[in-house]
Amino acid sequence: MRQPLPADILSALDRMRLLHGPTPSGEPLCGGVSSDIWRIDLPEGPICIKRALPKLRVKANWQAPVERNLYEARWMRVANKAVPGAAPDLLGQDGSTGALAMAYLPPDRYPLWKARLRDGLVDPAFAAAVAAALVRIHAATAARPSLAADFPTDRIFHDIRLEPYLIQTGRAHPDLAGRMQALTETTLANKHALVHGDVSPKNILCGPDGPVFLDAECAWWGDPAFDLAFCLNHLLLKCLWVPARRAALLDSFQAMAAAYLRRVTWEPRAALEARAAHLLPALFLARVDGKSPVEYITTDPDRERVRKVARRLLADQPDHLTDMARAWQEEIAR
Repeated sequence: MRQPLPADILSALDRMRLLHGPTPSGEPLCGGVSSDIWRIDLPEGPICIKRALPKLRVKANWQAPVERNLYEARWMRVANKAVPGAAPDLLGQDGSTGALAMAYLPPDRYPLWKARLRDGLVDPAFAAAVAAALVRIHAATAARPSLAADFPTDRIFHDIRLEPYLIQTGRAHPDLAGRMQALTETTLANKHALVHGDVSPKNILCGPDGPVFLDAECAWWGDPAFDLAFCLNHLLLKCLWVPARRAALLDSFQAMAAAYLRRVTWEPRAALEARAAHLLPALFLARVDGKSPVEYITTDPDRERVRKVARRLLADQPDHLTDMARAWQEEIAR
């Protein structure tokens, strides 16, 4: 439904030199918990503008600095240089409002991966394509260590990723607080490449030429194992959301892990896989007991299944991603 645009969005458009002709109206889009997102029809065609929120739309008090928008814009430029088409074309960025403008990608040509998974359209080949694009971005940026200076976002990444996912989950499970703190410290200590920070099916479009990544608000120069574990986590959790497609989701997990790991060049593959495997059960547990629980795990028995597998693997600390997939497959087969 078309609406008048908020005054600060109009001001941002003007400062980005995108406001031409009559004052446009817009249509608010579903933007998740961290941003306001609008489709705006300009004389030259539709665009998308998103504005970072200082407080995320979750039950917990989750604050986040709006300057993360600047680093999202930088991630988009870098990613598109490494893998053309990996992000929407960036049209402008306005630091004073925390807004950026990008090309509008119509949903009939660019369906959301999460929506396709929800509808049972699970394609392991697309999961592998996501991994291939992601690892190309990681490899290209690992080869350019000077980029680290453009992403001084340790504090932002801690505040909107490590604290709400790992540290908060440690508060919910005090006996695991030390383990969660150790994982936080290990993640912060491994600085290898440019990390997206929110590689999730809700932030990936199935484009005609391959995956398109959205919402790089957590962009950070750090540990690429976080991106891999973060996305693999969603494929496991969705076995509870789309139980009829559990086998295909587990195949997608294996396809993504294999496609990513075989292209790791900047460090020993085994080292990266071990860090991802250690993070994965922590992120798994965080999606029921952290600040951002997934909306589709709604029953106590399903939450307990997640907790059971996550806690066991946090104690065992396996070094291989397949160990997590096998443990979850055994649990959901019961």
